[in-house]
Amino acid sequence: MGLFNKKEAVNETSGNVKVLGSGCKKCRELEQSVQIALGDLDMNETVNHVTDMAEIAKYGVMSTPALVVNEEVVSYGKVLNVEEAKAILQEKL
Repeated sequence: MGLFNKKEAVNETSGNVKVLGSGCKKCRELEQSVQIALGDLDMNETVNHVTDMAEIAKYGVMSTPALVVNEEVVSYGKVLNVEEAKAILQEKL
């Protein structure tokens, strides 16, 4: 039985989409836009919502909500609409 790096496996198969934020209204709105965009694009990705401020700080994000795709911060400090989220997801996934 072989061991593998779970983080690498997740990155390869799921695209690793994260919303960073405290769970406030704007953070939930961004998460909803991303979920709709993924559905419209027929992408079967899981969106993880990171609320731990220490974890968020590791990304260098000081203004939330933020969107991270494949461990790259692609947006921060604003709520993307569905079309903006689709454009980013198409480019980054």
